[in-house]
Amino acid sequence: MASHRILLLLLTSVLLLETSASPSPCAFPAIFNFGDSNSDTGGLSAAFGPAPPPHGETFFGAPAGRYCDGRLIIDFIAQGLGLPFLNAYLDSVATNFSHGANFATAGSTIQRQNTTLFQTGYSPFSLDVHLHSSNLGVFKDELPPEDYFSKALYTFDIGQNDLTSGYVSNMTTDEVKATIPDILNKFTVVIKGVYGQGGRFFWIHNTGPFGCLPYVLDRYPIRAPEVDHVGCGAPFNDVAELFNAKLKETVAQLRKDLPQAVFTYVDVYAVKYSLISQAKKHSFEHPLVACCGHGGKYNYNIHWGCGSKVIVNGTEVLVGKACRDPLKRICWDGVHYTEAANKWVYDQIVEGAFSDPPVPLRMACQRQNQ
Repeated sequence: MASHRILLLLLTSVLLLETSASPSPCAFPAIFNFGDSNSDTGGLSAAFGPAPPPHGETFFGAPAGRYCDGRLIIDFIAQGLGLPFLNAYLDSVATNFSHGANFATAGSTIQRQNTTLFQTGYSPFSLDVHLHSSNLGVFKDELPPEDYFSKALYTFDIGQNDLTSGYVSNMTTDEVKATIPDILNKFTVVIKGVYGQGGRFFWIHNTGPFGCLPYVLDRYPIRAPEVDHVGCGAPFNDVAELFNAKLKETVAQLRKDLPQAVFTYVDVYAVKYSLISQAKKHSFEHPLVACCGHGGKYNYNIHWGCGSKVIVNGTEVLVGKACRDPLKRICWDGVHYTEAANKWVYDQIVEGAFSDPPVPLRMACQRQNQ
């Protein structure tokens, strides 16, 4: 009997030691997001007018500032951390920033563009403008307590528009690749700026396989040998992969330069390409065709996008219609993912399987041996 008691005491001691040694989940009180349309929750809509129906129809029942039928990955991140959806910093109407703010706007780039939104579709709110906005006290009364800034999670999902803007400017693939070092130098400056303002915990997404997006496939036709087995444009994805490799190197250098910060690099490219290339396996269909759009091989037309209307015999007619079942589709409007696809991507990345280091979202404040 005495031996049994001793064994029980030993087992209890071991369990207590393991419990005390296990780090606690991070209690992030706020999220500050920097990005483009993949994580814009109303920034561009606040500045230039709302996205029309049927955007928002799946979850919100009406347009909600998102270029999607419902929630974005950043929405699922907020929900996963027990926080409200992020309000756009540019939306000053009845907005609450007590749990963070979203500086993302559709069309945003890391580097400033020399064109206007109406010329090329790229936002004037580049990443350095996001940083400048985050340093302003415009909504001081609505912002979180000061200590939240050092405890908050800072999320980044941006860079794709920098690459596609090169093609808009008629650059060759090699010329676009040559811009990557300058783009990432600017990214480094912004990260260090956020760090200087108190940011310590960074969750950074790489860019997705934009060579699989209907708007790229429709707008920039390529030769048959340059189409991969899925139907994506290989040269465009090669650019994305190079950007991602250099971004990962940039994050590694930032860890050395800012040893008090914690960086998590998330490979959303791998997740998204897996979803597109194995769509049927994951219960999706028509991976290269937009759910909401008008006409053509990819159901995408730059002139008649999702929600577009035309006048026929004096009557306004919706031509940019949504497909019958967005829950089975990956691409929403030719550029952005559906809520169903965003949820699928979130489910793959939340536990750290595609992260460097491989830590779950809830542990992204814990410093790892890297």
